[in-house]
Amino acid sequence: MKRYAAFLRGINVSGHNLVKMDVLKELFAMPGIKNIVTYIQSGNVMFDAKETDNTTLERKIEKQLHKELGLPIRALVRSLDEIEQVIAANPFTDIHEDDNRKLYVTFLETTPAADKATALLALCSNGDELMHISGSSLYFLSPSYGNTKFSNNFVEKKLGVAATTRNWATLNKVIGL
Repeated sequence: MKRYAAFLRGINVSGHNLVKMDVLKELFAMPGIKNIVTYIQSGNVMFDAKETDNTTLERKIEKQLHKELGLPIRALVRSLDEIEQVIAANPFTDIHEDDNRKLYVTFLETTPAADKATALLALCSNGDELMHISGSSLYFLSPSYGNTKFSNNFVEKKLGVAATTRNWATLNKVIGL
């Protein structure tokens, strides 16, 4: 079995689609999935699975959540190895402790088309916000994710792929679960 994280899009955000983590953990108890652990109330689930294809796992999880909750929740799945690679590839390692910006990673469903990625990066002209896209990961440095125009909806519209964002601290906690 291999260790994975499911980063769920569309639950427990701004009071919408509320799902308790103990309920979510029970919903993940499907054949072939074991050792389920949730982290904070924002749809982060670590688990072991026999299946080795991320897309197959995503569709299985989405189908289960839709069946049980009646909600169209997107699941973006990454293996523990993939998450560790995302952390190791951080392009913003030169940021200092006193910097007022925070680092976020937006997981993308697939690698976006090069022209769309270039167009999105060109929109990040504010010196306080920086972006870098590497494969299916978008690194984003911003003083406040809550006040940026680069929300999941905005990124999805511009890139044409599903997206969900986690802050750097959460991402580093998740790999330890």
